[in-house]
Amino acid sequence: TSTPLSREWGFLQRQGRQPSPEAVESARCRVGMDRVVLDPERGTVSFAALGMELNMGSVGKGWALDRVAAGLRKTGVERALVSAGGSSFLGWGRGEWPLALAPGRTKLADLWIENASLGISGAGEQGFEAGGRRLGHVMDPRTGQPAEGVRSASVVAEDATSADALATAFLIGGPSLAREYCGGHPGTLALMVLEDEPETLLAIGTSDRAQVETVARIDLVSDQE
Repeated sequence: TSTPLSREWGFLQRQGRQPSPEAVESARCRVGMDRVVLDPERGTVSFAALGMELNMGSVGKGWALDRVAAGLRKTGVERALVSAGGSSFLGWGRGEWPLALAPGRTKLADLWIENASLGISGAGEQGFEAGGRRLGHVMDPRTGQPAEGVRSASVVAEDATSADALATAFLIGGPSLAREYCGGHPGTLALMVLEDEPETLLAIGTSDRAQVETVARIDLVSDQE
């Protein structure tokens, strides 16, 4: 539901701009799933506030990959790697699939996944400079501001829908959210680079479906708290 914020900040047209505080606050009044009314019996979606908008930016590619994989498996494909947009991947079948973890086109690590999905979220390719800060296109609906503190968040999960959604959530919520979620969901691995530690790849959670090998300039730090 964060589209009104993205619109005010100019990211929908890839023309980032600094909106007024009043415009941000007005947009925030049109954001929030608590203002979305789902009626399963009628199969309808309605909004409790005028001007709300929904987009599938944080989950759409992953969901599409899961549907593609289901279709391929149904036709008898036993081994494949499918991808969407360079940030969502799903591989299955015997053996591992090699991938380069390179959010923002900067390679951080080589990653091998087996019967798993990888979702990558970052704001490096869309954004603008304001007040000496780099402001990316991923919005934090709690503040109405672009998410800050995390340069990139990548997630290994069993299905692509979860990996895609969690990568965006962890980019906004940071390591604390990743620790809370991964602690309660074994098999989920988050790989994060923080703004103030660009040469450290922070690994939160564990997954026996993935192996990670960082490039020479990047340190891999495991956080199991």
